Amino acid sequence: MKGFKNFLMRGDIIVVAVGLVVATAFSTLISAFTDNIINPIVARASGAAPNSQGLGVQLGGEGNAATFLNIGAFISAIIYFIIFMAVIYFAIVVPYKHVQARRGVTVFGDPAPAQTCPSCLSDDLPVGATKCRYCTADIAAA
Repeated sequence: MKGFKNFLMRGDIIVVAVGLVVATAFSTLISAFTDNIINPIVARASGAAPNSQGLGVQLGGEGNAATFLNIGAFISAIIYFIIFMAVIYFAIVVPYKHVQARRGVTVFGDPAPAQTCPSCLSDDLPVGATKCRYCTADIAAA
């Protein structure tokens, strides 16, 4: 039981749990925004009648929701995704990077420099490597 308690009390687990709760709350908020504000704007922009299914193309019988290709809902989902990811980035990632930088830890930094193997074209080899880890070909010093 002591090991389980130590696992739960690690800082990383707490950060992930808080991030998940915040992400869920933002998801609900942004979903309401796209459903109640963006969807009506997209439907109005399509110029369709008030009782139509929105911006899209009817593939089957008229009024059949199962065969309606809903382009407006897809546009709304893209807007939802962009807003959601921006909120997560600016509300969670940027402050987390700042706190970790104050602790002397680099997170979400640039990837380490790498070189490409001339034989198999693997592009994730360390700069100082002399042999490819995949095909064992010799790599010229860069």
